[in-house]
Amino acid sequence: MTLTLPPIPVVDSVKEIGSRYRAWLVDIWGVMHNGGAAFPKAGVATSAFRASGGIVVLLSNSPRPSPKVQEQLRALGVPDDAYDTTITSGDLTRHELGKHQGARVFHLGPERDRPVFEGLDVTLSDWSDADLVVCSGLFDDEVETPDDYAKLLGNMAARKLTMICANPDHMVERGNKLIYCAGALAAAYEAQGGTVIYAGKPYAPVYDLALQTIATLAGGEVGNDQVLAIGDGVNTDIAGAADFGIDAVFVASALHAPGEGGEMLDPAHIAELFARTKRPPLAATHALAW
Repeated sequence: MTLTLPPIPVVDSVKEIGSRYRAWLVDIWGVMHNGGAAFPKAGVATSAFRASGGIVVLLSNSPRPSPKVQEQLRALGVPDDAYDTTITSGDLTRHELGKHQGARVFHLGPERDRPVFEGLDVTLSDWSDADLVVCSGLFDDEVETPDDYAKLLGNMAARKLTMICANPDHMVERGNKLIYCAGALAAAYEAQGGTVIYAGKPYAPVYDLALQTIATLAGGEVGNDQVLAIGDGVNTDIAGAADFGIDAVFVASALHAPGEGGEMLDPAHIAELFARTKRPPLAATHALAW
């Protein structure tokens, strides 16, 4: 017997759904901004939820530590009162590196992500004499693809170097362009026999930290059923929430809804995206709005 799930509604506002919850876990890139500018309606929505007594934790797979991400949010026009705090993959990466004091680390990623190493007892080195690898992305994500790294990944796998993936996203939308992220390199590394530790969504440790953070902000435990995840990543935001037992709202973007531009969602396409999801999102929307 095959169970037919009810269609996932497409909504223009999260107010009715979101108001039922004590806290929101909101993705940053793709929901709060597109890498070039903030989405004003998203800031209004999270600010309004906070004004009503809700807690907003921005949960990002950015490889940068929270202070740097908050600087970027401010520069892109996301208001400070739009959230209570941030948790990033960079924060978890630093926690993981703390277990490897004195290690030689090869940084696979752009120079702008180097703050993840600041103040830690590690030494940056070449892959050939490193003890482990931290992958925060491609060296030049504007022109490169994971195929450009096949030889390097093979060499590192041959040395049996453990990789810490500081951003499990495979792709993100930068402006109107899709670019590869560290998660794509990590997947390619695993395909060559490499070992990867993932710091971020959809993996449980980041949700454990998020719930602990929410409890601190709330002054007491907040159950999973009181938390709503909002994100545009099917395999990160939505899958991670489902695995952790958290309800979610899907924000469609070119990442998973190419050609729709967020202006009009196709219910059939949305249903297909989540046909095999054990906990489909409560709703889909073209943008986070109150």
